[in-house]
Amino acid sequence: MNTKIELLNRELGALEFNSRVLAQAEDSKTPLLERLRFIGIVSSNMDEFFEIRMSGIKEQLKNNPNNTTPDGLKIKDAYKIVAEKSHELVARKFSLLQEDILPKLDKAGVKFYPSTEWTPNIKRWAKDFFDKELIPLLTPIALDPAHPFPKVINKSLNFLVTLEGKDSFGRKPTLAVVQAPRSLPRVVNLPEHLSPTPYGFVLLSSFIQAFVGELFQGMTVTGCHQFRVTRNSDLFVSEDDITDLRAALQGELPTRHLGAAVRLEVTSEMPLELQEYLQNVEGLFEHDCYRVNGPVNLVRLVQIPDLVDIPKFKFKPHQPKLSITELHGDTIFEKISDSDILLHHPYQSFDPVLQMLQEAARDPKVLAIKQTVYRTGEQSMVMDALMEAARNGKEVTVVVELLARFDEQTNISWAAKLEGVGAHVVYGVVGHKCHAKMLLVVRKETIPAAGRRKAKTYLKRYAHLGTGNYHPRTAKIYSDFGLMTANQQICEDMHHVFMQLTGTGGRIALKNLWQSPFTMHSELVNHIRREARNAKQGKKAHIMAKMNALLEPTIIQELYKASQAGVKIDLIIRGVCALKPGVPGLSENIKVRSIIGRFLEHHRIYYFYADSEEIVYLSSADWMDRNLFRRVEVAFPVLDKKLKSRVIKEGFQMLLKDNTTAWIMDGHGGYRQLQKRATSTEYIAQKELVGLLVSQ
Repeated sequence: MNTKIELLNRELGALEFNSRVLAQAEDSKTPLLERLRFIGIVSSNMDEFFEIRMSGIKEQLKNNPNNTTPDGLKIKDAYKIVAEKSHELVARKFSLLQEDILPKLDKAGVKFYPSTEWTPNIKRWAKDFFDKELIPLLTPIALDPAHPFPKVINKSLNFLVTLEGKDSFGRKPTLAVVQAPRSLPRVVNLPEHLSPTPYGFVLLSSFIQAFVGELFQGMTVTGCHQFRVTRNSDLFVSEDDITDLRAALQGELPTRHLGAAVRLEVTSEMPLELQEYLQNVEGLFEHDCYRVNGPVNLVRLVQIPDLVDIPKFKFKPHQPKLSITELHGDTIFEKISDSDILLHHPYQSFDPVLQMLQEAARDPKVLAIKQTVYRTGEQSMVMDALMEAARNGKEVTVVVELLARFDEQTNISWAAKLEGVGAHVVYGVVGHKCHAKMLLVVRKETIPAAGRRKAKTYLKRYAHLGTGNYHPRTAKIYSDFGLMTANQQICEDMHHVFMQLTGTGGRIALKNLWQSPFTMHSELVNHIRREARNAKQGKKAHIMAKMNALLEPTIIQELYKASQAGVKIDLIIRGVCALKPGVPGLSENIKVRSIIGRFLEHHRIYYFYADSEEIVYLSSADWMDRNLFRRVEVAFPVLDKKLKSRVIKEGFQMLLKDNTTAWIMDGHGGYRQLQKRATSTEYIAQKELVGLLVSQ
């Protein structure tokens, strides 16, 4: 449904989120190298925005440019608005880089050396590097009737070279394309003995632009200009024709880098006639072209902070707190039997989850392990433990989501490796991504003999459910909750969900879990309405929710009605939010804030006061159509009172007190950064959480 909400609220909301992230790079209080890292994050986000979001609008634009939405907005007008906002954000990003961050890095002894600033010694080193490391990998392509313009790979670094003269065949080519090898780093360390500064770097583009003439012997190079093409990277697999999802994806993946062009990036010194030439070649228009004052791919600069050892220009290193489950003594299963365990990443270590898997793989009492996998990374201790368990004779079942965007190839590789050691691998339900984060362990346990009673064995289940992926690296930078429990009702619900994913059959009513696409939406609506009824009866009513995005229309309407009934509603939405808070007569009792800090706010939490019962659910589901109707998601309750209090405090109360990294949304969808009062003390929720959870 191509409504105005989808085209503008979603796309402009995504750009607004990146604007808030860029504000972290603009903030002089942010350490200098971290400011550069935030620029890289924005650049990466924008790449995906064009590959998926803008490409989707362009497809609609191509098929029916005059299509009018129910709100009277034409697709072409929506695209123009989003493109204009994109241009503004890109210009702001490069202005910040060139006018603020790079000059300050230069003064701090961190410098990028263009060829115009090379000393004779640096030039000799650079020429040697070019001859030995680059020339063997470069393939210049002259453009003539026998050599049409090549299909440059998505987001690759390329150079359009202008030439004069004749080649060895007597031809007079005027243009050529040189593609930078993807295997080489885009940033090269300048040898310490040659660098005039403590940290000197040379961009790969500088080598090519300085010595590109070596590729065209006998010709005169009159110009060498960077460009980059972003392509539609959304995979299309017809659900009607699929017989083998993995095989279908493997057929699609090789073409992902060669999809239709969406964006052209060129450096600001490129002549306009060359820009227009590239636009015509790729079938793009002027507003699809971004002229930038600097490298066309700023994502590559995100590695610089890791190459520079200047502590004062970085965030203080964070060492997650070791959980009680890592102490010596009982097995992790005995600890979980004693009481539920709540983990709050990245403030607390992800290691207990790995410990649970590793113990399960080696424990002779463990008979079976079932797990969902969405993102794990190319190197994964999680997958290593699952394979070890399979080799040890455990019944290992892994639901691998092959359609996890940009991780498809990694997940296909893991699926093959798991099958190779005897694990059962399934891909969930076609048409419904499996986004739920679940781990279930089945263990044979014994009740010892006592008196005349014989020893008795039985099967017991242990579970881990999370709001984030089973990915140790992202667990260090994403905020997520994980719950370890031996609650047998929750485990039984999980068993039924796994049965749905691996087999077939009718729906089974779950006792504790809410599940998409079946019950989660209706449960959310019912709980919102319950708060509204309580408010109308004069009772205290309060809703708090934290997530990445809020777009689902019915949920938004129910929140508006609850606000009008007098329910106090506090929403912490990191990214896109289609609800408008504080509108008189509509949403006066709703407040929306976004926290943008050192760590990526990622957990989803739902809270309902429920006449003092205080119901708290954790989930991996945002309040979006796709999460509630087109994915397999679960929301799980926090039943232990102490842990529930922790979630309320750490997931809501502390973030609602933040007066430094919080952004407040207004009734028009705009944001302002919350400024602490002169009389108040700076309160940064993430910083306070580090202190709270590391000191415990």
